[in-house]
This record gives sequence, structure tokens and C-alpha cells, in this order.
Amino acid sequence: MMSTTSPVWVKVTEHAAWAPRDSCGEVVYKDRMWLLGGWFSSNIIGPRDVWSSQDGKDWTLATETAAWEHSDLPTTLVFDERMWFMGGWYGGRLAGASASSQVWYSTDGADWRNATMTAGWSPRLGAAGVVHNGKMWILGGLERYFDGNESHLRNDVWCSADGKAWELATASAPWAPRAFHAALSFAGKLWVFGGGNYVPTYAGHNDVWCSTDGVQWTQVTSHAPWSPRIWFSAVVFRDRMWLLGGWSNNPSKNWNDVWHTTDGATWTELKTDSIWSERHEQSYYVFQDKLWLVGGNAWPLVNDVWRLDLCG
Repeated sequence: MMSTTSPVWVKVTEHAAWAPRDSCGEVVYKDRMWLLGGWFSSNIIGPRDVWSSQDGKDWTLATETAAWEHSDLPTTLVFDERMWFMGGWYGGRLAGASASSQVWYSTDGADWRNATMTAGWSPRLGAAGVVHNGKMWILGGLERYFDGNESHLRNDVWCSADGKAWELATASAPWAPRAFHAALSFAGKLWVFGGGNYVPTYAGHNDVWCSTDGVQWTQVTSHAPWSPRIWFSAVVFRDRMWLLGGWSNNPSKNWNDVWHTTDGATWTELKTDSIWSERHEQSYYVFQDKLWLVGGNAWPLVNDVWRLDLCG
């Protein structure tokens, strides 16, 4: 049971040790929160550093330069007692920019080993990933950034038990092709919601879908009460699914709202007296029975750390 009696967002630190950024990888592993890579600017090569923390205030650098290069909008998971780093974008808007279908893993954040340089799924960024039924899953994503071409969006679903061999569950799920969306494992099902594409052909969704096998999908709702958006956070915490922040277009707007649900159809907004500033592509963690929100793009980029304290 979750109590929402007098919930409070607590600012743990205004400035963490790592430089302000967004679009990072993030996992909880070996009783630490980990932050991997990210984005500084579309006109420079992104960071490849890896940091970890036990309290959100003090952060330790594991490596300044990880073996993977596609540090912007990767898919990161914990599976088989390892951290996994998959896909992502390299080079911003620079010449030679590219997406990746590489899969990397590590047990310490410093030494990264390559499981495959070419996974079964096509190179992509902004894909949703989740661990479900003893496998890693990759769902949807975008093959090329910044050009707004909708043909680069995907709605395929893949799974793997070892990170090297990937099995196609479906080449075309019934939910619209999308990137920057969420995938969660909850109540014995896979869930997909939100996401879309970036300008100039921005399209945002607020639909919710679920599946028991990644092949057959059911639309739970076509329009959840939160606004259509991309670049948001989604987690499972206290026996429900949560959505936090993100960005919408028309007009261009960052969000700092927080919603939760037990069934994907009925959503409740969590209101608090204090909260982090409106932002997108922040990092997020469920750690020490608390919900954490870290960094992101609040116009400008930030490196603050927040923790949600729920009474009960």
C-alpha cells in the first residue's frame, strides 16, 4: 500500500559532482544509483562518464571515458547481475552522427564488455527498455535523430536472455511507431505509454497499452489525463506505475507534474507543496524505497537531485 499523506519532494543537492546534462542512462545496481553518459549540446560530442551514489549527494566517478560512444538517449537496464547499455545516439547534429545497435555490459561501471556490435534490432535511440519474464526487452525507438522523419520511428518489439541473441516478438505492434516513450513491467504485463517524435513533425501520445507476451497488445486507454509528451520518466514504485515530467509541443512546454496508476486507465496526479522545476529527459531511480529525480533539461541543463518522501 502507498500512502500519499503529506508527500514531500526534498532537494538533496543543488549541484551534483557531474556536469549538468540530460538524456543519460540510469540504473540502480549494487545498492547505488548510477548515471551514464548523456547530452551537453547538439554541437559537441556527448559525455561518456559514469557516476554512482549511495545517497544522491556524494557521487563517485567510475570512468571518464566508457567504451561505448553512443551516450545520448541510450537504453539502460540491470539484468543477470550486470548493468546493460544499449543503442543510443552519437554526435548530436554534427557530421557523422549515428545511432547504435551495440549492446554493452559492466559489473563495475568502469570496465565495459561488448555483447554484440549489431543486435537483431536496427540502430536506434530513445527506445524503451525493460526487464520482463526473465528477459531484456527493447520496444520501438528512432533510427535517426533531428530530421523529424516519421519513417525512422519503430514499433517493433524484441527480447533477449543474454544481450547477444535477440528474438523478434513482433515487427509491428498496434501502438503507433514512437520514440522517447515508456515501457514498464507491472502486474505481470508489459506496458507502453506516451512518447512520439521530435520537431519538425512532433507527435506526442498519451495512450496506454499492455501485453502479456509482447506480441498481442491491448489498448487500455487512448487518452490518459496527462498531456501527450515525450522525454518523460516512468517507474514502478509502491505497487503502481508513475509518470514524471517531460516535454510537449504546441506550445513548447516542459512539465513537472507527477501521476500514478494501478491499472493504466485511471491516473491520479500527486500534488506536493514543493517540487523540482519543469524539465525533460531527467534521470530517475527507485532506491531505498524512495523515488528520485536527477538532472535533466530545465532550460538550462541542471544537475540537482531530488527525493520524494512519502509518509507511510
